[in-house]
Amino acid sequence: MLTGRRSMDKHRPNGEHNLVEWAQPHLDERRRFYRMIDPRLEGRFSIKGAQKAIQLAAHCLNRDPKARPLMSDVVEALKPLPCLKDMACSSSYFQAMQSERGSSNPSAQNGSIVRPGCSRNMQPSKSFPKFNGHHGSSYYRSPAPKAGEP
Repeated sequence: MLTGRRSMDKHRPNGEHNLVEWAQPHLDERRRFYRMIDPRLEGRFSIKGAQKAIQLAAHCLNRDPKARPLMSDVVEALKPLPCLKDMACSSSYFQAMQSERGSSNPSAQNGSIVRPGCSRNMQPSKSFPKFNGHHGSSYYRSPAPKAGEP
């Protein structure tokens, strides 16, 4: 969910085909987690929420299957995350990282970049999206039709 990537993507460069293999080294390094975040979010995510989701992902990828959390525990851990308000676009570390990335960006003017998710003073311009239930999720499967239904 954090990366916006498919679990397997042969169109990615070598070493990035398998999401788990690519992400695993980033899970243990707190400062590297920004590299995992889908750049299309443009800073519109909670730093604490992303860190908690990454910790949860690390638990889910534990080598010992018995040490992995139950899916019900995963759901409960994810529920409060959309309510967190510490937006990344307000973080000085995130701003510095984005400025470094954007130095070759033609939209960068006088060393400052304004991303759609943040105003000029780097405050969030859009609210953090609420995820309620399966709406908008590509992972939700519709119920199977009953016998005799089209």
